[in-house]
Amino acid sequence: MISIKLICLVLAAFFATCNAAQEPFVNCMLIYSRRFINISDYLHAPGTPSYSALLQSSQQNPRWVNSTSPKPQYIITPSGDIEIQSSIFCCRQNGLEARILSGGHDYEGQSYRSEAPFIIINLIYLREVRVDIEDETAWVQSGATLGELYYNIAMKSKVHGFPAGVCPSVGVGGHFSGGGFGNMVRKHGLAADNVIDAYLVDAYSRILDRQTMGEDLFWAIRGGGGASFGVIVAWKIKLVRVPEVVTFFNIDKKLEQGATELVHKWQSVAEKLPEDLFIRVIIQNVGQANNKTVQASFQSLFLGEVCELIPLMGEWFPELGLRAENCTEMTWMESALSFAGYLKDDSWDVFLTRTDHYQSNFKAKSDFVTKPIPESGLEGIWKRMLQEELIFIILEPLGGRMREISKSETPFPHRKGNLYNTQYLVKWDVNNAKTVKKHTDWMSRFYKYMKPYVSHSPRRAYQNYRDFDIGMNKKHNTSYKEAAHWGKKYFKGNFKRLAQVKTKADPLNFFRHEQSIPLIKKSKYQY
Repeated sequence: MISIKLICLVLAAFFATCNAAQEPFVNCMLIYSRRFINISDYLHAPGTPSYSALLQSSQQNPRWVNSTSPKPQYIITPSGDIEIQSSIFCCRQNGLEARILSGGHDYEGQSYRSEAPFIIINLIYLREVRVDIEDETAWVQSGATLGELYYNIAMKSKVHGFPAGVCPSVGVGGHFSGGGFGNMVRKHGLAADNVIDAYLVDAYSRILDRQTMGEDLFWAIRGGGGASFGVIVAWKIKLVRVPEVVTFFNIDKKLEQGATELVHKWQSVAEKLPEDLFIRVIIQNVGQANNKTVQASFQSLFLGEVCELIPLMGEWFPELGLRAENCTEMTWMESALSFAGYLKDDSWDVFLTRTDHYQSNFKAKSDFVTKPIPESGLEGIWKRMLQEELIFIILEPLGGRMREISKSETPFPHRKGNLYNTQYLVKWDVNNAKTVKKHTDWMSRFYKYMKPYVSHSPRRAYQNYRDFDIGMNKKHNTSYKEAAHWGKKYFKGNFKRLAQVKTKADPLNFFRHEQSIPLIKKSKYQY
């Protein structure tokens, strides 16, 4: 039995790092969780080394690291459900908001910034992956990264994988709950399309699974953004079969090598290709000063061998001139390494590193394209890219399985009728107000230029590439009608259903942020 004297000593040591306003929250956490001795293991106060380290390491976009935005009163690093339940209860009791962090890749930093008093629930220690090859499923906790998930699958099987993103340091929690693009999207759909159960802690600190949360809430968290509905602790996913041998290629073409014509042709064929073949295009400005040009990299995963791929490319995309020597046969795990920028022979252990090795300050936007952009439009894109220092445009093809899944099957509606998703990123090194304005102004002008060439009524966007420019919940009290301006860009006709689910699941709007799903009708009560 813990002695009263020992409890008092522990509390005295911890409260030395707190101010008077913070003590009620700490007291609440201790009483609710009944964890007295190891409080500093999971509750980190400002001024402690663990607080500063956690705050900085979680921010994958350094643009926000030196932000003057208010900092969290505490960072909670739960090792189990009880700390999450305690955090939610004690936030409600003390008028605090809770921001939920799994990997830190959110583009606008909404998982670790707020204008209101708040805490961060950082799921960094909830990263267990349990793979059941016989059942072809896995349970993965939200704090795990995609790299950790892929590593654990590959350690159990050479013929199983999962259709999620190509960046290994992305957290599972945000990726799955926002949809989850990957290089098997045309074969197996989004990551969210392959989720079959989940554990969630709701605004009342209840632990729910698919059965107890109900199908409406389970629908909402698979593409509607989990942070609007609760803290998703873990996901059960259906693994997919992959061949023992897959093929990877990456072919670079500059403007003077016919990049314009090739990108134009790609637009017409990428969505129609057999579903085993995925070819994305990464476009960037390269070179120095007066010798800059634009380069398009055609990067592909083919779920088969080279001898099958070459005839397919000859039939569908001969203009690229693919030859066997451009291709490398490998395992699915080796292809994941290759897409992440590693060599196929690199140690798999690199996927256990949570930090993104290519961090930089950036601003991003996204669009969906329904008709090929004409060559004249592409030439206008190149002209604008050459005016900037470092630009990336990523074109991700749809079609295949994405045509077959109904637009209302999950909150992610961008399926049949879309050729590809495009993401624009402008990056910079020096992070001061003048530099930020210069690059974000360029992005605003570029986004305006793209308007005639992309989807419309509404102009659509992918919510995992979050963009506050298209609208925000001002003071987190925006009405459904006001929020629909940006909500319908992300979710189209599914936005109303998401708001209905939100109103039922979280009627007092505890889980809220700048672009959280609003209530259909605001309650007169607020946390």
